[in-house]
Amino acid sequence: MDAIEREILFNRARSWVLQAGKLIRDRMDDPLTVSIKSNPKDLVTELDKEIEYFFATNIKRFYPDHLLLGEEGYGDTTINKKKTVWIVDPIDGTMNFIHQKQNFAIAIGIYNRGIGEIGYIYDVMNNMLYSALRNNGAYRNNIKLPPLSHNKLLLKESMVSFSHRWLIKNKFINEKIMQQLVHDVRGVRAYGSAALGFARVAEGALQAYITMNLEPWDIAAGQIIVNEVGGLTTDITGGAIQFLENSSVITAHPFVHDLLVSTYLKKAIK
Repeated sequence: MDAIEREILFNRARSWVLQAGKLIRDRMDDPLTVSIKSNPKDLVTELDKEIEYFFATNIKRFYPDHLLLGEEGYGDTTINKKKTVWIVDPIDGTMNFIHQKQNFAIAIGIYNRGIGEIGYIYDVMNNMLYSALRNNGAYRNNIKLPPLSHNKLLLKESMVSFSHRWLIKNKFINEKIMQQLVHDVRGVRAYGSAALGFARVAEGALQAYITMNLEPWDIAAGQIIVNEVGGLTTDITGGAIQFLENSSVITAHPFVHDLLVSTYLKKAIK
């Protein structure tokens, strides 16, 4: 993919993301059909499916040789990692969308031969578009995000995001260590949207976002955007996240990342 092709693809994807956001806002007050997927907390609406279908039809119309990995069933059944792959989450934070009508995002990551080329996270209700084109920096509504500071950060100066479920007894993570982490950092937030967690790290509003299990469509866009501001995204042991596989995730300011992994997360794994 040459530079001109990348630029055209970047602009076309941007247009589709903004169109999809308008579709969601226009339908926001319509009655919702809500279905349960794997469990009562794993929800999907007809609008999730319609937005993914919108991307699927446009991608196949303009880029018939590209592949789509999507959450709601309109993607390709087999993904060839050597091709250009769109990884799409039509509404990341569906529970927030249903209950709050805010705090959700459209997330699109475009990868070519396994390398993240283009990332978009669209905070639909706040009309806030985060974007990145590999090696060209990251942006929020056309304003370039500054690189994350190289200054040494203390945990007591850091805001961290993770789910409250890791603070209660569970079979995966030592809750006592996570409780100590809450004590040691400045503050903890939970947004209910992985994409918005990545976006907050990229803009410096959070110093780390931690989660124990994400699917590729939860990770793809954010990893590209955070990388463009100098952040680190790995699994919670510090290992590389494998393309197209689900994974635990920490995305963070590089100094905070290393502190959290070595002092807390590695020790917390049961």
